Amino acid sequence: MTEQELVKRCVQDVCQINGFNDLRSMTHRDFETISNQIENSTGILISVSTVKRLLNGEFSRMPQTATLNAISIYLGFKNWQEFRSSVNNNVTVPINTIDTNQVAAANKKNRFYRLSKLKWTSAFFIIAFIAFFGFIKISFKPSLNFAKAQFSMMKTTENAVPNTVIFKYDVDDVNADSFFIQQSWDKRRRVKIEKHKYTLTDIYYEPGYFKAKLIANDSIIKTVDVSIPTDKWFLLAKNANPNSIPNYIKDSSAFKNGFLGLDTNDLIKNQIKIDDNETFVYEYFPGKMNVNSDNFIFKTRVRRKEIRNSNCPYILFEVFCQNYFMYFKSMPKGCASETEAQFGDYTLNGKRNDLSALCYDVNKWADIEMRVKNKVATVFINSIQVFSAPYNSSSGLIAGLGFISNGLCEVDNVELKGLDGKIVFESEF
Repeated sequence: MTEQELVKRCVQDVCQINGFNDLRSMTHRDFETISNQIENSTGILISVSTVKRLLNGEFSRMPQTATLNAISIYLGFKNWQEFRSSVNNNVTVPINTIDTNQVAAANKKNRFYRLSKLKWTSAFFIIAFIAFFGFIKISFKPSLNFAKAQFSMMKTTENAVPNTVIFKYDVDDVNADSFFIQQSWDKRRRVKIEKHKYTLTDIYYEPGYFKAKLIANDSIIKTVDVSIPTDKWFLLAKNANPNSIPNYIKDSSAFKNGFLGLDTNDLIKNQIKIDDNETFVYEYFPGKMNVNSDNFIFKTRVRRKEIRNSNCPYILFEVFCQNYFMYFKSMPKGCASETEAQFGDYTLNGKRNDLSALCYDVNKWADIEMRVKNKVATVFINSIQVFSAPYNSSSGLIAGLGFISNGLCEVDNVELKGLDGKIVFESEF
């Protein structure tokens, strides 16, 4: 088995343990899932395009050591060499990594097979000698010097949105082909930067708690926390276009008849077309709430109001955290294939998991509870336990709360408390 075949085999294993057995039918979103899983588990970012190329064997040179180690570590090995040894102790070197002399030596080896045993043995040692020094040459690459990178940020305002953030960076001493700054979890919000330039500014159009990333090639080498809090519930409308700017819902009285919510008059005042494919977001980010995301109770009572015809109405309930997301998406049971959930580093989608238990008629009032105890997340709907799942990596402290829907939510109450019963946030509107 060649090195290329080994890399392809390794990525195939990564895909299959995530439930993607039919590799030929994988979609772009499936590859995004694989990329996210590797990054969350190892801290090494491998782009979607790179995952595709490795899976299909479409590369002429061996990937970087960091990439090989990441996919191996994800499978439970210490590094690439351990995975390599576990599969095949006699891996051949691909032709495209050998120079002209090596190719000639390989051809010479084939001729020697027809000669005497002594000559065959001599040829073998010649090939081994050349291969050994080729391996030494490849192995002793210059240090990447990731530790020498510098990365920091400052905000232009304390807690207003939009908010321009000024990133300061220095990658002059880092050995890599390309560099990027990514302002959040969203890989689409990635900007290329260059050596000998030290400033990049970017606008955050929403409040929240973000981890900005400094990236060299496909590796995250530094992160900084960006907290943009609000002192009240923040309401906005946005669409799926990653380059679109959200529409703030300002001229509204969000508190109506004892609940938090909007109506069509609020949308008209803010020049938001009801027929547009907008999602509506209610967010509250007071900053860190000093509640551990591995042990908390979140309760709410909510329903969705239909404002346009929707075959699959939904409400997404979210507890925002420092490191990962805690959310689940509820919709009618007939739409269960479109639902999704994430608890810490454990992500699920309705196409490859049965999440129908999280589904109900979201246009009716329902009591919702998300309870997490010792990294086990449990969901209750109308006081009935419908779902439970463990996860591995902590999400840190809770940073905020949110509701996302393709309709207008009415929220009757919200409560967040620790398992000790101490209430951190409570509102009956």
